[in-house]
Amino acid sequence: MDLGKILRRSALYWPDHEAVVDSRNRITFAELERRTNRLASGLQALGLARGAHVAILAPNRVELVEAEVALYKNAMVKVPINARLAADEVLRVLQDSRSQAVIAEGPFAALIAERRAALPDLRLVIPLAEAGADVPYEQVLARGSDQHVSCDPADDCLAVLHYTSGSSGVLKAAMLSVGNRKALVRKSIASPTCRSGPGDVMAHVGPITHASGMQIMPLLAAGACNLLVERYDDRLLLETIQRERVTRLFLVPAMINRLVNFPAVESYDLSSLRLVMYGAAPMAPALVRRAMQVFGPILAQGYGAGETCSLVTVLTEQDHLAALDDPKRLASCGRCYFDTDLRVVNEDFEDVKAGEIGEIVVRGPDIMQGYWQAPELTAEVMRDGYYLTGDLATVDEHGYVFIVDRKKEMIISGGFNIYPTEVEQVLYSLPEIYEAAVVGVPDEQWGEAVKAVVVLKPGMQLDEARIIEQCAAQLAGFKKPRSVDFVDELPKNPNGKVARRLVREPYWQNQERRI
Repeated sequence: MDLGKILRRSALYWPDHEAVVDSRNRITFAELERRTNRLASGLQALGLARGAHVAILAPNRVELVEAEVALYKNAMVKVPINARLAADEVLRVLQDSRSQAVIAEGPFAALIAERRAALPDLRLVIPLAEAGADVPYEQVLARGSDQHVSCDPADDCLAVLHYTSGSSGVLKAAMLSVGNRKALVRKSIASPTCRSGPGDVMAHVGPITHASGMQIMPLLAAGACNLLVERYDDRLLLETIQRERVTRLFLVPAMINRLVNFPAVESYDLSSLRLVMYGAAPMAPALVRRAMQVFGPILAQGYGAGETCSLVTVLTEQDHLAALDDPKRLASCGRCYFDTDLRVVNEDFEDVKAGEIGEIVVRGPDIMQGYWQAPELTAEVMRDGYYLTGDLATVDEHGYVFIVDRKKEMIISGGFNIYPTEVEQVLYSLPEIYEAAVVGVPDEQWGEAVKAVVVLKPGMQLDEARIIEQCAAQLAGFKKPRSVDFVDELPKNPNGKVARRLVREPYWQNQERRI
């Protein structure tokens, strides 16, 4: 399989089908093939060679998809940068990645041009606007040719630098190889969930420079359309699903929570939807049930990471239906599938017994090569070919994985291990609660004490005593929150996930120890 030929094949079969759509453009497969050939050869004409690192920086728009395909055709390395990052964070990524060129939306291009002295490796700034530094995007295409560009690098060649801070806040880039990206396409086509094909429309709500973008090439390979939503907005998404007859979604739980609580959500025609995939964070079973009421029996959950390139486990639509009679299964992220191996191991790297807690480790053709320019960090997370996810879980006798929590976010209070997700699931069972985060805070007696930080639904009232009482009724006494703070909003990371690290940070300021 040649990544650069995927689009060419699809353009032969479905030339007039829409391949990628945003608020400005609607591009067919034939047009996308022509434009990516012109972009690939245009970049070559500007002096960029095979293996060059090229950053892309913009909110969701057609040109990001064009750039990805063109870079594969040239065997160049894609460096996707989340447009929600702060200016200094963007510059740090450009510096760390040693990007030679950057394709950026106008304001970002102007910023980079102003700070260019700090970027010695950067040779070209390609703005998506008509004017700006160096050569504007459309002029790059004008320098190129319609003739097909193809380059079939070895599987171990670097294809993508995927920057992810995870829960640590440390800048790091997963090195994803050509073989990793091929495995991603194969695995998506073999998914045990509802598979995509011609006529399918997937609305990308999250940044396609992050997790949602992992599905760009699999969708193009299947003849499906990538519909790019520039920003998340409840009403906008519901209107888009109705207008564009969207068939597929990938959402984080915070987005689903907002959608199902949106006023008059039932008045929108969502009947075109065939699959609503969620992931990136656990979702309380109570919220899963509400989402199935709104969307229908089409929910599936995926678990993976930037380091795994594709999903590792899937809880299928059929699993969700079966879980209506076995509610416990709704707390699972599913089972491992296709050619990835998953184990749950103890500190001695031995498989735990069913029901015991251990760390998830995974191995397969979709696992990263390591972290860019960080051998020590790589050594911390790789062992015997396995990637150590840092996620604690149990696995049952049927292979269903139940994530307990992040290893680094576990609360240790009075010598007991407490997993925030378990407490949060109880909090979400209270109908008045809109969002919740559980963190450990300093406590002189116990070392850490459990605190719940809660956002209430508009117009709702709930007091601390009721919340603690609810938790005490469903959890062991040492797991219940010792205190509750009510806030208007919880901090999110750039991809919409509640950032427990940021929730926790204020409580530990001026403390000599951080745990």
